[in-house]
This record gives sequence, structure tokens and C-alpha cells, in this order.
Amino acid sequence: MALNAHKPAHLVGPLRVSLRGHPLLDSPRYNKGTAFPISERKAFGLEGRLPYRVNSLEEQCERAYGQLNQRDTAIRKNTFLQSLKDQNWTLYYGLLARHLKELVPVIYTPTQAEAIINYSELFRRSEGLYLTFPDQDRMEEDFLEQTRGRDIDLFVCTDSEAILGIGDQGVGGIGISTAKSVMYTLVGGLDPSKSIPVVLDVGTDNKTLLNDHLYVGWPANRIRGEEYDKFIDRFVQLVRKYYPHSLLHFEDFGTQNAHRLLDKYRETHAVFNDDIQGTGAVTLACIMAAVSVSRRSRAAFKASSSSTNPQTISKVRLADQRFVILGAGSAGMGIATQIRDAMVAADGISRAEANARFWLVDKEGLLFERKDAQAYLQAMDARRREFVRSEEEQWDLVGLAQDAQDETIEWEGVDPHMKKGAAILQTQAPGKLDRDIEWEGINPNLQATASPSSPLLRNPGDPVTLLHVVKEVRPTVLIGCSTASGAFNKEVVQAMLAGTEEGARPIILALSNPTRLAEAVPEDLMHWTEGRALVATGSPFPPVRMNVGGKDIEFNIASCNNALIYPGLGFGAILAQSKRITDTMLIAGAKRLAALSPAISESNVQDQVSVSEPYEYTGESLLPDFSIAPGVNFEVGVAVAEQAVREGSASVGWGVKEGQDVEEKVKEVRERAGEKVWVPVYPEYVFAEDGLKDL
Repeated sequence: MALNAHKPAHLVGPLRVSLRGHPLLDSPRYNKGTAFPISERKAFGLEGRLPYRVNSLEEQCERAYGQLNQRDTAIRKNTFLQSLKDQNWTLYYGLLARHLKELVPVIYTPTQAEAIINYSELFRRSEGLYLTFPDQDRMEEDFLEQTRGRDIDLFVCTDSEAILGIGDQGVGGIGISTAKSVMYTLVGGLDPSKSIPVVLDVGTDNKTLLNDHLYVGWPANRIRGEEYDKFIDRFVQLVRKYYPHSLLHFEDFGTQNAHRLLDKYRETHAVFNDDIQGTGAVTLACIMAAVSVSRRSRAAFKASSSSTNPQTISKVRLADQRFVILGAGSAGMGIATQIRDAMVAADGISRAEANARFWLVDKEGLLFERKDAQAYLQAMDARRREFVRSEEEQWDLVGLAQDAQDETIEWEGVDPHMKKGAAILQTQAPGKLDRDIEWEGINPNLQATASPSSPLLRNPGDPVTLLHVVKEVRPTVLIGCSTASGAFNKEVVQAMLAGTEEGARPIILALSNPTRLAEAVPEDLMHWTEGRALVATGSPFPPVRMNVGGKDIEFNIASCNNALIYPGLGFGAILAQSKRITDTMLIAGAKRLAALSPAISESNVQDQVSVSEPYEYTGESLLPDFSIAPGVNFEVGVAVAEQAVREGSASVGWGVKEGQDVEEKVKEVRERAGEKVWVPVYPEYVFAEDGLKDL
């Protein structure tokens, strides 16, 4: 995908600008530096203020890239790029766009984490909006001072409690708000003049910061409880009052507040939490693509092994999958709820039925009702409680010595893949593990014989481990967001493979970051499954090359990078001026991202496929490469805005007139998106006294 291909040149029109001389050169929004053509140098009083030679943006990027590479550490490159952004936005974003995969880790994670830790030490100039708890009485005045007269589409705010895995960073959290704002522009196409990074400084419990006499934030312990809620609410209400059609992005709030604040405000304003919804949406897209590949593989297998007439296989629903998730923190819960909500919306099942498709395993083992169920559940937040397995399933008996024969039963004449764990979704009460279940077409009076093999034993009171769950449930999808390095070991993976239907492929997502904390490395996963697994990770990994069935295949590993989707989700909501971000808008974005997967095509996501159709998976990535993230996010944004228009979540400006077909309005979305998307190119300037001024 060519650079800026989603923004046709004819849509980059001239700008009427009122700045002249040094004020123009000092404006990062309008400064072109040596790229000012002779005509503009004359018109804007720049003659004698610039060297003779006129450079193109391409030449400027080449020069800046050379200067960048003279910095020998990532943090020095980070500070150089920050300085460049303070001088010239177009050059800054143009440079990043030309070296996207190389430089995003410098301006975002992991290098930005180091910059945030050292924020007070590295501080040179302010950027964004600083709202501090002891000054809350003048919050509205401070807010308006920064925003008055500005057309703002996006507020990215943080309270800095859970920054990038490095915890409470106090006022330094402004660094994550600015980095997220940059990503919205870089790959989401949002005009940088229309976003404001915000830090809500409610103090810090970081003793290192409190003891640092150079710390520039409010040096007090973190405010909590009712005072905290009132402070946050005061800010949210200002956003709602003055910018009712803006997007409010919550970033890196602590786990006790992230879900709570999202739930509190999502029905009254367009709010978004990337840690919860972004992670869930990109994972959902990856799973949609993987399910499609597995479905095609199964169809091809049946075609090759069947001598009967061609048949068709209906589209596999999310609700047909069994999900085991290792890690029930904010990321794991965000993924579970996003997939669950997609099931409810797309597959037409109830919330309770959808919940029954998940088994969550945390550091305490499987989440299931224990003998002390009341106290156990009361200690758990409401979101996790929904996914707790029922006491009726008798998980407390799994793996105990007295249950050994039950664990190793083999039914004579019964497909060995049809173990009792797979029966869970077939019972009349969804999720109930019925040990007396009658399988359709199988004689319930068949006698059982004990296998001589030994079960995985556990003592009463011990956790029900991931391996126990995988052997019982036979998941089709295994997701890790636990930071438990190596948790997806050979025994777990091969137990999953043993329970996978013939021709299908186990879907394994080891999403923990950084790479050293991944639940498994792709090379191991591919070899343990003999090349059958469909794998994605949270961090980039190199391709895996191996011989499968006599063929040398290079398996490209998908990286579930939130930045493949959240900037597009935000752009779409902003384009539609949506009243709120609905689950169906998120699903629409995930579906569009899945459809862009190199592993599938539009023809692969039709409702039915013929088992006679030739198909061979040859190792393509489940998600698009990050190098084309701007174009991918543009497509996601279009899909989100289209859904908002269809369902009536868009603003009045998108309203359907009486007698007008809603699809007529939907057709306008792509054109309006092309007009709105911002790309780093220099437009022509025309001097006008009443033209644009600086921020």
C-alpha cells in the first residue's frame, strides 16, 4: 500500500494562513522549514530567514533520518524526535511514516516508558493539559484557557496509575497521553491540531517520585474514593459540555478504575479504553481470521477424505468456539467481554449462553464456584464473576485420585475426540458438565472401560490448572495474557492438539508483552503442533520456517498490535460524531480488520463454503503487517462510521431524511473519510489576514 494512498492528492487543498515571518517558522503546525517554495517565502515575509535551497519533504526526511541515526540510544532518539515534533509536525509525521516499524517502538512502547520514568529529569517544555487535584476549583478556567476557539475531536487522558506495565508514574503519565495522540495521527489520520493529551494529576504512590526534589507533579499520595470520582467526573463533564461530539480516550487507569469508569460514562458520551476495548477488538479480529482459516482447512480435509458428493459447510460462528483464557486481569477480561459481546450481537445468543463458552484461568487456577462460593464470589469484581464456572460442573473433583477412572474413560465405538469436556456446550443447561450426557446417535448403554494410563492428579484444595482445563474442555482457542512466561508448554499445547477436530487447526494467541513474558514462542508452538497451529503474539516475532508434509513453509506470525485498530475505531467514531461507541461499532471495526487478513479473502468469509473447493493455508499472517497500518486503520474507520450511520448512533448531521434510504448515507462515509483524514504532506499556503492562526 503506497504512502498516503488513502488520501487522494486532489483532497489536499490550499490553506489560508494569517501568520508571517518568525511566528510562521515558530509554529510546528504550519512550519515547512526549507520546503517553503519561493512564492510562499515572498508572500509570508520569509526571504532572508531561510537558506537559498528549497527542499522537498522527501529530502527533509532523508536529512532528519541521518540526524536521528547519529543518536546511539533509543532514549536519545526519542528526545530527538520530540524536538523535531516541537518544530515541524509534517516533517515529524512524514519521517515516522517512512520508517513506521522502526520508529514506532522509539516514540511509543517500549522507549516511551523510559521517557516517562525520567519525565521530571528530561522535562524541557510542557505539552498538553495538566489538571491537578489541589487546583480543581479552577479546572474549568484552565480547561477553557487551553481549548477556547479550538475544534477538538479527541481528548486522551490518563491518571497515570498503570502506565505501560511500569505502574504509577504521576504527572509523567502525560507522556502516554501524548504518545497515544501521536498514534491517532500517525496511523489513524486524525489532524494533530484537533487532539489534546491530558494528565489528571491526582498524586502518586510512587515513593521514588515523592522523594525526588525535581519531581514536577503534585507531590502527594494518590487520591482515591469519592474525592477521586468527583475530580474525574468534573473533567468528564467539561468535555461533555464544551465538546459533546469529541472522543474521550481513557488510557492506563488502574484496574480498579478502568472498567468502572468505562461503564459509568459509555452510555452518555463517546468514551473508549484501549487497554480494554482496543485489546479486545484486535484479538477478536485475529480470532475471526483464524476461525475462517481453520474452517477452510477443515473443509479441504473433508473434501480430500470423502468420496461422496460435494457438500457445504456453514459458516462457523464465534459461539461454536470454546475459549480458554489464561490471565483474568484487565486485558483478559477485556478480551473475554469483547468476544462475548460479539457473540451476542452477531450470533443471536443470550449473554449467559455466551459466557458459557469461556473458561478463565488465573494465578489461582480455573475460576469456578468452590465450597466457600459466597465468600469467593464476593471477593471478585462483577465482570469476572460472570465467567465463573458453575458449582454443578464439579470442577473441584477434576484430577482427584477418586476421580481417576472418570478422567481416563474410553467409550467403545465412540470417536476418541468426543471426550466429556466437549459435552459442556451440548447440554441443555449451557456450561453444565454432565457426566451422564447422551451423545446424539450413540447408545447410552455402552459400557465404559478404564484406561491403564494415569490422570493428572491433584490434591483437594489445589488449583485446577491450565492443563486440567485444556484436557477437559478441548478448547478451539487458547489465549494468554498472563505474563506467565512458558505457560503454554509442550504438554498443554499437545493436549490441545489432541482435542482438535480432524482437519481443523488449534488457534493459539500468546499475547503477553514483552517477548520475554510471552506464554510461548511461535517456533515451539509450530513444531509441537507439526505446523497445524494458527499463532498470534502480543509482540513481533520472526517467521517460523519448517517442513510440513514434505513442503517448506514460512509461517508469518501475526502481532496483535492494538495500533492496527484503535486509531481507526477512534477515527470512525469521530467521523460519525457518534453519541457513543457501541459494541456493534467495535465489532464492525474488528470484522473489517479480519477481512484485511493476508490469510483470508472476502470469498473466505462467505456464509458457506464447498468442501470440494481447493484450499491450502501456506503460512500467511492472520493480521496485516504494521507497515500498512495507516491504510488498515482508514478501512477500520470507514467500517465503524458506516455502522454508526446504519444504527443511528451518528450525529444529527448524518441523519436520514424522510423517505431516504439509509444506505445512501452510508455511501457518503468513504468520501467524507477521505476528506477528513490527515496525512503528512505540505499543502499550498495562501496569505490572508483572516486566515488560520496558531493553536
